Amino acid sequence: MSVVFLHGVPETGALWDDLRGQLRRSDTIALSLPGFGCPRPAGFAATKEAYVEWLIGELERIGQPVDLVGHDWGGGFTLRVASLRPDLLRSWVSDAAGVGDVEFRWHEFAKIWQTPEAGEQFFRDQLALSIEERAGTFEGFGVPTKRARDLASRMDTTMAESILELYRSAVDVGKEWAPGIRNIRTPGLVIIPGDDPFLAADGAERTARSCGAQIARFERLGHWWPLQAPQRGAEELLRFWASLG
Repeated sequence: MSVVFLHGVPETGALWDDLRGQLRRSDTIALSLPGFGCPRPAGFAATKEAYVEWLIGELERIGQPVDLVGHDWGGGFTLRVASLRPDLLRSWVSDAAGVGDVEFRWHEFAKIWQTPEAGEQFFRDQLALSIEERAGTFEGFGVPTKRARDLASRMDTTMAESILELYRSAVDVGKEWAPGIRNIRTPGLVIIPGDDPFLAADGAERTARSCGAQIARFERLGHWWPLQAPQRGAEELLRFWASLG
C-alpha cells in the first residue's frame, strides 16, 4: 500500500522530506504540482479542477488504492479526489478540510491573489526580495530557519503565475465542492493545527463530522506543521493507518 503526499502553496514535494524520513518506509511518494518547482506542461490551465484531474491521473498510474495525504491545497485536492474517485484511495488525510464547508471563507492573502493586478504586484514584490528576506516571512510563521530558506528559494515566476490562476479559479470553492465532500465515506483523518492563521478550525470540524472522519488536533503548531514537527506528524499518520486494520 503506497502513501502519496501532496503539498500546497507556495511549496513543492520537498515539504514532506523530513516527515517521510520519520516514517522509515520505502513506499512513499511525494508529488509536485505542475508549475511548483517543476515545469508546467504547455496548455495546462492551473485551475483547481485541472489540478484535480492531474492528481487523478497520477493515482491511476500507480494502479492500486493509496493512502493520500495532503497539506494546504494538496489537502483540498485530496478531499476532492476522495469525493470523485473513492476507488483510488484506501484512506485520506487533509489539513485543509475547511474547503469542504459551504461557509468557507478565504484568508487575506488569497483575496489579494484573487484580485487582478494586486496579485501580480504581490508576487513582483516578493520575487524582488532576497531569499533571506522571503525566508524571514516563513520563519515568522514558525518554520525552522533552514526549511524556511528552502521554501523561499523555490519560488519563481512559474509558481507565482500558477498560484494566481489556481486561486482565481477557486473564489467559491466551498460552495462548489462541499456537496460532494460532505458525502465522502472513505476513511479519513482531518488534521487541525492550533496556530494556523490561514485555515479555520470550525469549518474543518464540520467537514470531518459530515464525512465521519477522525480528527487530530496539533496544538501549538502552525500551518507548516510538516516542517515544524515532522515526528509528531509521522506518529499521527502511523496511528491513523494502524486504526484502519
